Amino acid sequence: MNRYHRLSGAVGVVLLATFLLAGCSENDRPLDAPVRFEGAIFGSFYQVTVMDPLTQGEANALEEGFLAELESVDQAMSTYRDDAELIAFNEAPLNEWQPLSNELIEVLSISRSVSEESGGAFDITVGGLVNLWSFGPEARPETIPSEAELNERLAIVGYDAIDVDTQSMQARRTRDVFADLSGIAKGHGVDRVAAYLDQQGIEHYLVNLGGDILARGYRHPDEQTPWRIGIEVPHTGPQEAQHILPLDNMSLATSGDYRNYFEEDGERYSHTIDPRTGRPVNNRLASVSVFHPSNAWADAWATALTVTGSEAGMQLALEHDLNALLLIKIDEGQWQSLGTPAFINYFGDALVEELGIDAWEDPSAPRQTATGE
Repeated sequence: MNRYHRLSGAVGVVLLATFLLAGCSENDRPLDAPVRFEGAIFGSFYQVTVMDPLTQGEANALEEGFLAELESVDQAMSTYRDDAELIAFNEAPLNEWQPLSNELIEVLSISRSVSEESGGAFDITVGGLVNLWSFGPEARPETIPSEAELNERLAIVGYDAIDVDTQSMQARRTRDVFADLSGIAKGHGVDRVAAYLDQQGIEHYLVNLGGDILARGYRHPDEQTPWRIGIEVPHTGPQEAQHILPLDNMSLATSGDYRNYFEEDGERYSHTIDPRTGRPVNNRLASVSVFHPSNAWADAWATALTVTGSEAGMQLALEHDLNALLLIKIDEGQWQSLGTPAFINYFGDALVEELGIDAWEDPSAPRQTATGE
């Protein structure tokens, strides 16, 4: 009996060693580039493409690491999780400072800056109105909100209802607003994943979080071929690219009303709410793409420009020197592509002309006649 146990133990050691050796060889196996990671996150998807040489073990550790970053963002900023830090902040007593995580303070601070610079076109306190119009965690109403309901929620909306103290890492609500970070949290998630990959020494990668994108290095490092990103045709049909642009150490966020909306009595209601009116936006902008080193900033600004519309949005982009591409509705199924001066400067006149993108001209600017008068 004792002999049997001793033999069994010896066999177990041999088998364990065999498994460990097999595991080591599998982890050390080099992978062919590109290495792609993808899955579901934030009610959308994530895709991370890495061109650096990786072993299977390195790839596994890399995915585990950036998914932990995304889980941290979700736990901090979700409006669908009861345990989210943002939910606790929204339920905290008014006028009482709440200590918050570094990342939540950072996003609240960026939100406040874009709100101030856009005249309130971007406003995270719009959450109550978003819920009322059915695009939040509340159930969709059976009818369009009444004027009384709109006015009641609109009365308390305003980015000045949230104070942020970046020195003490705390914030407070001074009115009973519902902070909704859906217009910036995904962009922050892209930045977090990119920062993690940078920390791991990854040099060539593309992060795509539900259409919010950040590219680093090259698509083909040996040939120094840049990543190429498609700007989607703004229609509800199959996805196709309207413009394909190179992206080098830059992020991109696009906002548009052509995917997420609902219709009632023949009228279409966009998912983007204008915080100043309490209603879905209704203007000629089909989509806005903002290019910025930080995807959180790009995400917030894309929303702000969408809310303000084509002319006011372009003026706002000029005022803040934003690298942006606006697709403006001309007729059913037709649109014009307009680039800001910063956009044209970044991508170059030759490419802009090749793609048929127009430079914006201020209609109020004085024009010279043929004779120079």
